[in-house]
Amino acid sequence: MSETAVSPATTHTLEWLALSLTPGLGPTKARKLAEHFGSSEAVFRASLTELESTGTKAVSAQSLATAKSMELAREEMARAADACVTLVSVADTTYPPRLKQIYDPPAILYVRGDVAILTRPGIAVVGTRHPSPYGSGMAERLACDLAAQGLVIITGMARGVDTPATAARFRPRAKR
Repeated sequence: MSETAVSPATTHTLEWLALSLTPGLGPTKARKLAEHFGSSEAVFRASLTELESTGTKAVSAQSLATAKSMELAREEMARAADACVTLVSVADTTYPPRLKQIYDPPAILYVRGDVAILTRPGIAVVGTRHPSPYGSGMAERLACDLAAQGLVIITGMARGVDTPATAARFRPRAKR
């Protein structure tokens, strides 16, 4: 089976996705590893001993050194493509600059729709995973109304309040 050419942007996204999927490795440690080794790519060229010498947990270092993290990332990237989801890494030029300024920005964003909207004003919808019917309805209504005013609706796509808010983004309400 021949491998297809992969763009540098896709390679960096794959590397950051692999770092984000590494057991026991959070966004801050992933970023520090990339800084320590000089790039996200260099992390995957490091030996098990080099990785462990940075204070990385053994389970994380083994997953990186044995390419298990990279295997998980390739599988996740394929699932995302099948679901028409674009992955945006923290190293990508389309990653929202203001999001990079928070203490612990996510290494990867999952974007359904036009990636360019990440630069537009938006509002995050967060809340309980077990909303009441009233709460679900209000989340959807608010998301619809805010989207109609031009705001991008941002959710973690978790179950709960995020679900009706996300659905509302794709199902604008009828004008009254």
